Amino acid sequence: MNHANPIDLPILITSALLLLGLLASKIGGRLGVPGLLLFLVIGMLAGSEGPGGIEFANYGLAQAVGIITLAFILYSGGLETNWKHTRPALRSGLALATLGVLLTTSLVAAVAHLLLNLPWLTSLLLGAVVSSTDASAVFSVLKERALGLKGKIKPLLELESGVNDPMAVFLVIGLTALIGHPETSWSELLVLFVKQMLLGAAFGAGLGWLAVRSFNKIELPSEGLYTVLSVALVGLVYAVTALVGGSGFLAVYIAGVVLGNSNFVHQRSLRQWHEGLTYLLEIGMFLLLGLLVFPSHVLQIAGPALLISLFLMFVARPVAVFLSLTFAHMPVRHKGMAAWVGLRGAVPIILATFPLLEHLPGSQAIFNVAFFIMLTSLLIQGTTLPMVARWLGVEEQTAGPNTQRLLFTPTGVGKNDLLEVLVRPESRVVGRRIVDLRFPPEAIILLIHRAGEYIVPNGSTIIQAGDELQVLGSAEFTEKIRTRIEQ
Repeated sequence: MNHANPIDLPILITSALLLLGLLASKIGGRLGVPGLLLFLVIGMLAGSEGPGGIEFANYGLAQAVGIITLAFILYSGGLETNWKHTRPALRSGLALATLGVLLTTSLVAAVAHLLLNLPWLTSLLLGAVVSSTDASAVFSVLKERALGLKGKIKPLLELESGVNDPMAVFLVIGLTALIGHPETSWSELLVLFVKQMLLGAAFGAGLGWLAVRSFNKIELPSEGLYTVLSVALVGLVYAVTALVGGSGFLAVYIAGVVLGNSNFVHQRSLRQWHEGLTYLLEIGMFLLLGLLVFPSHVLQIAGPALLISLFLMFVARPVAVFLSLTFAHMPVRHKGMAAWVGLRGAVPIILATFPLLEHLPGSQAIFNVAFFIMLTSLLIQGTTLPMVARWLGVEEQTAGPNTQRLLFTPTGVGKNDLLEVLVRPESRVVGRRIVDLRFPPEAIILLIHRAGEYIVPNGSTIIQAGDELQVLGSAEFTEKIRTRIEQ
């Protein structure tokens, strides 16, 4: 007698796809192929036109999952953002996230209008869908390849990818409203934009501050409950901001930045937990997108879609970056690298579901082109990032992807925290003994991670390039040590 529950088979299929995704990530790292691309391929193979034969065409569910995924990715990105490092790139990042998105939208729209014969508003909608870089795609690839970038490139990309998604969401929703409701005026959209951004920034900062207070004041009986509190806070920040008419995505990113740059209990463990959750959501989202797409439909417009994708990579994105950063004090090579790290990931597909659910003319073509652009971006840009970084001379040594870090959980009583600093080859401390560096006694070097091993240092230990120092002390003195090491 078979007592199987109807949910058993979906659980088996989901678990098998996740395991295949993890295996693909391992293989992709060795082959130099982004894991996200392999997750997508696995989803396509499991879909209705692949060997798996799984029927899935629920765009509403895909959009809902995508919104939740994007909110947590932006929040996690905010937690990892070091404001002291990002602040110098604030003006450039905001220019790239606003003017850059508008320029990309306009340039792609012109080419889409020419190649696909779409109306101008529909062409602009397609340009807006693919206008923003994808934070998860960019930093997944950088982390997989253990690729560090010199100067302001990484802080610039962190800020851009955190802020340009709300900008792209606004453009897509606004243009969808213009097409679906022609009586809507451009002035109404401008007022809506200002309202969304101001409320998003205000609610993100305010609720982020309240979140810090909540973590430090609420004494929960178990450490695991703090992860529940964190998830609840992400949902609260997004939903409250969205319900009052602000940008929920901008709010969760700013709230994450506020939390990530404050002292609160269980900060390190929560960061690691959110990193794992982000991986899970990314894998699930790309598998879902693979199930959602019909390869035969995408192949029908492969020719013009490929031309649009190449134009975006080699013309629109570089033009948008160089014009947006005209007054930025950055070397040309650094701007060139920022232009090439304009990966498109799941965000364009999530945005493409908005016109689809409104049944707008041309919405299916927008979805198929966006999927093709995401595929080619991951395949071409994602696989060549290390090569381009070396060619431009902006590659920087960074800690390997498998470094096992020391766990340290602040109690909330003291003010000490554990800081990890990478010693780069050009650092002045290379080749010198710790005792000769005269670091402040209020902070101590606990461990050195070197060539896959941990070393317990003493005064005579010589610092080497590539060492990862783990420093314990108050924020004031650990930052002094970081500054000395990074000079």
